[in-house]
Amino acid sequence: MVDTAPRPRGVTVLGATGSIGSSTLDVIARHPERYRVHALTAHRSREALLECCRVHRPAVAVLDGEEDAGWLRERLRAAGLDTEVNAGPEALVEVARASEADVVMSAIVGAAGLLPTLAAVQAGKRVLLANKEALVMSGALFMDAVNRHGATLLPIDSEHNAIYQCLPVEHRGGLEHHGVSQLLLTASGGPFRGWSRGDLAGVTPDQACAHPNWSMGRKISVDSATLMNKGLELIEACWLFDARPDQVEVVVHPQSVIHSMAAYADGSVIAQLGNPDMRTPIAYGLAWPERIEAGVKALDLFSVARLDFEPPDETAFPCLRLAREAMAAGGTAPAVLNAANEVAVEAFLAGRLGFTGIDELVGCTLEAIAVESAVDLETILEANAHARRVALERLGHH
Repeated sequence: MVDTAPRPRGVTVLGATGSIGSSTLDVIARHPERYRVHALTAHRSREALLECCRVHRPAVAVLDGEEDAGWLRERLRAAGLDTEVNAGPEALVEVARASEADVVMSAIVGAAGLLPTLAAVQAGKRVLLANKEALVMSGALFMDAVNRHGATLLPIDSEHNAIYQCLPVEHRGGLEHHGVSQLLLTASGGPFRGWSRGDLAGVTPDQACAHPNWSMGRKISVDSATLMNKGLELIEACWLFDARPDQVEVVVHPQSVIHSMAAYADGSVIAQLGNPDMRTPIAYGLAWPERIEAGVKALDLFSVARLDFEPPDETAFPCLRLAREAMAAGGTAPAVLNAANEVAVEAFLAGRLGFTGIDELVGCTLEAIAVESAVDLETILEANAHARRVALERLGHH
């Protein structure tokens, strides 16, 4: 008798040890008949990756450095596992485009996620995009590659995933073409909602990383606290949904129950609601167009009781304005914004820059670098490197 049962889909998780990677593995483990792990990657978290390999038994594991890879190789052998262990950026690209992977979760934080994510797109994969920077840095090139190579791109950020669910299935060609007048991107407001610019001067890294609603890594938590996260999401929304910056409005919604909305020409506003748990958008991306159980509790509207909305304070939190201006400027400006922000956040977390110094460093780096046309990947990567040099130099004078 021939076995006609569909084989489980192979999944590669880029950034397996972070919060998105962990949530992805949790959803996959709930559906062993549907999914199998092909490859797992991490930057330097070798102990965490070892544990992931023990539980999920991938064919391949990738770490950034050869020393860490050697350490992992030894321990996997001792545990009787035959996972192949590789190291470096080329190995990341290789697992992203491997034929054994039907689905690639792009959850590497920062610019390091761009090349492997692009490789997955060029291989025509289903790409679950949780890495903002790939689109922020190279939006036009990235979306062109998605269309040219027939990749399926599903956004995993809760806001973009919500908008995706609120739009018609086919939404390319401009929002107006589909009767959509505006995208409403919700923001929690972060841990310092309501604080004045003066209040923010003495903020510590631990305070900035204590998000009221979401469990996230330190870099993304700081971006949420400065509202840069929302600025990057605004840029990302423009590329994902073929929208202009003026068609995307940020709405502060402290409860984080409405994840985002789409406003239509007839006056309808369609919203996606749910508990703040990243397993919901991850399950949506893995199973689309189907729906699967994600381990997330159903939303209890009676316990929520109320939903509040307010405009963002761009005087206290200028990063949102800087991001909108960078998107409007186009070309390499978003790549410069992103690079300067990565340098600034790293410096803040290391205690070398104050909280309000983050947007100041980003702003002066944007002013210092002329915008170029983002015609190819080399130009974008050079703009990224140039912005980092300028930001580090200015940081030294801070």
